[in-house]
Amino acid sequence: MTENNTNDNNEAGEPERVVGTPKADEPVVSDATAAPEAGEHAGPYAASETHARPEETQRRGEKIASVWFVLAFLGGLGFLVSYFLFPPDAIGAPQIAQYSNMLLGGSLTLSMFGIGAGMTAWARQVMPHYEVHSPYDELPSSEKEKGSFSDFFMRGADESGFTKRPLMRRTLILAMVPLGLAPIVLLRDTGPLPGGQLKHTTWEPGRRMVVEGTDRAIRAEDFENDPNAMISALPATEHGHHLSLNEQAKTVILLIKIPEGDWQERMKEEVEGTDGATRLNWTHNGIVAYSKICTHVGCPAALYESTTHRILCPCHQSTFDAANAAEVVFGPAHRALPQLPISVDDEGYLIATGDFTAPPGPTFWDYAKD
Repeated sequence: MTENNTNDNNEAGEPERVVGTPKADEPVVSDATAAPEAGEHAGPYAASETHARPEETQRRGEKIASVWFVLAFLGGLGFLVSYFLFPPDAIGAPQIAQYSNMLLGGSLTLSMFGIGAGMTAWARQVMPHYEVHSPYDELPSSEKEKGSFSDFFMRGADESGFTKRPLMRRTLILAMVPLGLAPIVLLRDTGPLPGGQLKHTTWEPGRRMVVEGTDRAIRAEDFENDPNAMISALPATEHGHHLSLNEQAKTVILLIKIPEGDWQERMKEEVEGTDGATRLNWTHNGIVAYSKICTHVGCPAALYESTTHRILCPCHQSTFDAANAAEVVFGPAHRALPQLPISVDDEGYLIATGDFTAPPGPTFWDYAKD
């Protein structure tokens, strides 16, 4: 049907209207765009035709735009209220976390959409529209040309209705206030500085290890049946207590058993500040524990090749040598996986004898100051 109508109009000699151009019945303001008289400089900005909106259309557009701006203000206000009602430090609580992102994202979306819809109604129903042509002249522009731009700019501001439509102007300013405050409020999440918090985890002397995802404590003899096994483990917690996601990310480890003859030189070197102890002192019966979090960008280095004792991070292929203090042998990581000193308790369960030798996770964490 659309093609037939278009063809009929073209056969009648009427030009095809392009979407977004003024309708034929809209008035043309000729006095504002009259061609310059002979000898008069038109300036670099000249309008060919100005199509003014009917007053009724402008009033309707002003009301529609104002309604959208008020909705945008309410959305921005809702964003600020949601931010403080569901603060970032409460995200760990499941009953709060399920509402936080939904409210923050939904209110911010409403605010930005309201401003966009209001500006669209303003432009399509209030502002006049016209074509402007600007011939390319030699630089620099003359004073008269600079003055013509000033006149053109001021006339555009007047025609836009910004000064004539106080309701629309005030609601727009009102809608922008919460969005202007939002970045300032979000700066709250950038502090305080972590200090030495990243260098300390919940691992402590005597803390048992459990298989990740379970409450089953790990014995050293669990590696006897499969000496090439790799076990992903977390610190044991009291009954009814669960580690938060942040605590799990900082404390998750890999337990790997290395045959005695496969240890490399870095494991045998004395470690500074340990009274002559080596990294082999932090192992038990060939079992070594390393942080599972890759020192590149924090992905879990969860793959292990027992024949080469290589730990692989699947995200960016950083590779670490488990038999040589988890030193980097390939990939973008620049720091070895931190080692956790381990031993066994009186019942034969694997335990930690201290915290990691370095901050776990991405390399930039290592720069946190005490």
